Amino acid sequence: MSLKNLNVLNFRTILTLATVVLSLVHLVQCQDVNDYNNQFNNPAVLPLITQVVYRQISNLTAVIGQDIGNQSSFCIKDWNADWNRAFNFSSNLDFLGSCIQKTNGDIIRRVCTAAEMKFYFNSFFERSESANYLRPNKNCNLTSWVSGCEPGWACSVGSNQQVDLNNAKVIPTRNLNCQACCEGFFCPHGITCMIPCPLGSYCPLATLNKTTGVCEPYSYQLPPGQPNHTCGGASTWADVSSSSELFCSAGSYCPTTTSRLTCSSGHYCRMGSTSEKSCFKLTSCNPNTANQNVQAYGVMLLAALSTLLLIIYNCSDQVLTARERRLAKSREAAARSARETAKARQRWRAAKDAAKKHASGLQAHLSQTFSRKKDGKDPEKLKILDRVKSDRDDNPLPPPHPSTSGASLPSNVTSGEHKKEPSDLMRIMHEIEDNPDNYQGFSIGTEDMSASAQVNVPKGKQTHTQIFKYAYAQLEKERAQQPENELLTFSGIVKLATHPETRKRPLIEVSFKDLTLTLKAKNKHLLRCVTGKIKPGRITAVMGPSGAGKTTFLSAVAGKAIGCTMTGLIHINGRNDSIHSYKKIIGFVPQDDIVHGNLTVEENLWFSAKCRLSTALSKLDKVLVVERVIEFLGLQTVRASLVGTVEKRGISGGQRKRVNVGLEMVMEPSLLILDEPTSGLDSASSQQLLRALRREALEGVNICMVVHQPSYALFKMFDDLILLAKGGLTVYHGPVKKVEEYFAGLGIKIPERVNPPDYFIDILEGIVMPGGSSGVIHEDLPVRWMLHNGYPLPPDMQQKAARLARSSMNATPANETDPAGAGMVEHSFAGELWQGMKSNVELQRDKIRLNFLKSKDLTNRRTPGVFHQYRYFLGRVGKQRLRESRIIAMDYLILLLAGACLGSIVKVTDQTFGAAAYTYTIIAVSLLCKIAALRSFSLDKLHYWRESASGMSSLAYFLSKDTIDHFNTVIKPAVYLSMFYFFTNPRSSFADNYFVLFCLVYCVTGIAYVLAIVFEPGTAQLWSVLLPVVLTLIATQPKDSEFMKIFANLCYPKWALEAFIISNAERYYGVWLITRCGSLLKSGYNLHEWSLCIVILILIGMVSRVIAFFCMMIFQKK
Repeated sequence: MSLKNLNVLNFRTILTLATVVLSLVHLVQCQDVNDYNNQFNNPAVLPLITQVVYRQISNLTAVIGQDIGNQSSFCIKDWNADWNRAFNFSSNLDFLGSCIQKTNGDIIRRVCTAAEMKFYFNSFFERSESANYLRPNKNCNLTSWVSGCEPGWACSVGSNQQVDLNNAKVIPTRNLNCQACCEGFFCPHGITCMIPCPLGSYCPLATLNKTTGVCEPYSYQLPPGQPNHTCGGASTWADVSSSSELFCSAGSYCPTTTSRLTCSSGHYCRMGSTSEKSCFKLTSCNPNTANQNVQAYGVMLLAALSTLLLIIYNCSDQVLTARERRLAKSREAAARSARETAKARQRWRAAKDAAKKHASGLQAHLSQTFSRKKDGKDPEKLKILDRVKSDRDDNPLPPPHPSTSGASLPSNVTSGEHKKEPSDLMRIMHEIEDNPDNYQGFSIGTEDMSASAQVNVPKGKQTHTQIFKYAYAQLEKERAQQPENELLTFSGIVKLATHPETRKRPLIEVSFKDLTLTLKAKNKHLLRCVTGKIKPGRITAVMGPSGAGKTTFLSAVAGKAIGCTMTGLIHINGRNDSIHSYKKIIGFVPQDDIVHGNLTVEENLWFSAKCRLSTALSKLDKVLVVERVIEFLGLQTVRASLVGTVEKRGISGGQRKRVNVGLEMVMEPSLLILDEPTSGLDSASSQQLLRALRREALEGVNICMVVHQPSYALFKMFDDLILLAKGGLTVYHGPVKKVEEYFAGLGIKIPERVNPPDYFIDILEGIVMPGGSSGVIHEDLPVRWMLHNGYPLPPDMQQKAARLARSSMNATPANETDPAGAGMVEHSFAGELWQGMKSNVELQRDKIRLNFLKSKDLTNRRTPGVFHQYRYFLGRVGKQRLRESRIIAMDYLILLLAGACLGSIVKVTDQTFGAAAYTYTIIAVSLLCKIAALRSFSLDKLHYWRESASGMSSLAYFLSKDTIDHFNTVIKPAVYLSMFYFFTNPRSSFADNYFVLFCLVYCVTGIAYVLAIVFEPGTAQLWSVLLPVVLTLIATQPKDSEFMKIFANLCYPKWALEAFIISNAERYYGVWLITRCGSLLKSGYNLHEWSLCIVILILIGMVSRVIAFFCMMIFQKK
């Protein structure tokens, strides 16, 4: 090429580049499309024009957001963010460039202004009957209907009219140059402008189906009478239930609003998707798939969880059994060591006694006269001192805690008071010699009596083996001393009284005078004019025929009599104190064997000891107390056995009865009241129980018990007897030794080979008439007792007393009137009904008053506080739940099946955001979790009533149950969702669904607590089934009245369902924006109220628990 040609080429290139640069500078300065005349087909200029158009369209966000945002705030959290998700086309603006070329740059005059968009979007909030028609407006009305008013078409504004897209008030006149809507835009029916299609939609140009006359893929038809009118673009954007033609179809994805691609293999595309999502591993995703098939995960989880639950079902007991086996080995080793030590000590004592005997015999031979004088003076004292000395020499450890009673009194005899021992000794001997019948026992320190059999326990934390060695060494020592204590020889009594480390429990003497209890409802006497006292260190038996008021008498003494009017006096230690002030050192054994069946014997006793013994006691002392009770009640062989329930066999009935008594013995009471403890026991078991109680009496415990016709051997083991006749009148109250003597004085002699208790009961029942010529009848026995003791007689009994005084007259009482029935007044039906209602109200008032009664503590025993008891309750409930793990495993398995069934049958639909599936979920989870939560309190009511009456913390009991149930609250939602979520595959995340379901389970568990406490088990189960169904129906029905709205707001399913739907609806954006707002508007839900729903569910659960706790405190056994 020549130099001349080269210069010409360079000049042309430079000139072209300069022209382009100058054009670009000019285009940058232009802010309106009209400034780019005749440059729309220029490839270099078109992108710049497209950016200018897109910038003007994007500016509509702020304008529309201010006006429409207020109306749509319930369905849109951040208008700018949601608008950008729907109309952010910055990644691909090809559809704008195509439209600019098609309209020859007239796009801005065809795009809807802010006023027209407001007009269109506001139509969705007006609930019009059809989403395809708009209200008449300036451009489309009865007098003006251009072709641009038809669906899929749009018109332009006149060239002489300035268009301001941000004008939100005035709709411009737009009726010129009407033509088909551009691709990527939709032109609604009844408006003459174009609106960009949102992301997730597919808006191609329509094609006419000549067969049907429908413009496909849309559903509108060509207007009649307009042969030049053709199919246009997209027609309407509405919620998916009204019109789904704009939505990108399921199984495909639309990266732009003008292109649609088929979902490839290994991916899935939901309706309205802008991109394809990869499927999880192990899931099958064929081409053109809308959802990934994650049922394989569900099946795997179902198999894994079912296997795990089966393992738990079959091996749950092994966790506690292994631990119990280890403790049993330590205990057996300690017992074996203690027995060997005791045998070695016995051999040593035998050798030492033989040596002493040989030495004393040698001394007698050497000085016979001197030894006779000395033997006549000092042998008993020498024996006592030698015994004490040997005991002290054998003691390898310092004495344990001076008292195993948290409220024990200071010891009367201490190591620093040896000089006072002779005077105390003489006083005790003189008292015994002067009045041996009034001997009331001695306080034998349970720890101190065995102080010589301790083991070296290191300071600090002790092992189980060391603790058991200590306890069994003490027990072996006590067993060796038991024969001497039972004989109570003079030397033994002196030893017990003068032991330097003896300690006593606080003594409680209960005296009562003219004690009368009258039933309020029927004005009937249950007890009448009962006077006497029950003394510490003695066992008092209360006997009488049925209806004599024996249990009523015990309830009155224990301060548990409710629904009665009580008159007379009850004094504690001679003072007018409330018996409730001594609650911590009073044990009450109910007639029913109220023992936890899913705990072992040792666990039952150990829990009672931890909660009721003094906090000043060490663990060593508490273990010793429990071991001693197990030893004396003969429960060693069954200590590790479950007590058993109705469904599961445990220990025998007699052993269960002894455990029932042991629960009160382990707290070292000063007053022990027992209601028929020997009922159901054979003679041997009854005597074993009485021997254990006799040992308690030797420590100064005041024991009063109701018995039914005991054997003669058992009868002779009692110290005192209270014999009641029908009507609660006293027939005899005094020592058992003198009862036969008293009745013989009345002319009633017991026949030979007849058990005295049986004979007395038969007489009081009227079965046997007293023999002899005394003329005594059983109705006269209470009067004779009152006359015998000089007690004042009630007015209605003075007639009998007068008849008895006329000893010369042989009158019969056949014609006497019944004074009790003489004063009876017959009421009408209404009067009786009123009296019954009044009595029930008074009874409930007495129950509440008794439950919330606060009395000053006079025992000085510091028992564990609420926090420590909460820990003890937590451990107990945890063990019970482990032993009930089979039932819990079945609960989980049922939840798994429920989730799998509901997930397979009910699908989460896009139209309602899964409202139907979540509704069934709420019903199923509420029903299953409520029924399971009923077991927490329905089955333990009797146990709670007994424990709360003994002074245990109700708050600790309730909180421990609720805390353990939180495990189910955490696990059950995950168990259910592991099936339901993977079978339905909703758009909301697993975490969102879990959190809502967690709050729902927490809520319904609290409601179940109320039902379990207030109602009987059968009624509570019925309510648990009925409530979820009824409340869910109310929450999902249309609220036509204000009352129904208020009532629905009180139903927890309303808030749970709203939280579920909101969590799911937030995942729908882009083309789903109108569907989201329409569905939430129809349901009355608010996207901002998710936190409120969660708070209300938790609040209902908390309020329900507070109500349940107070109901637990108020509602007591009838």
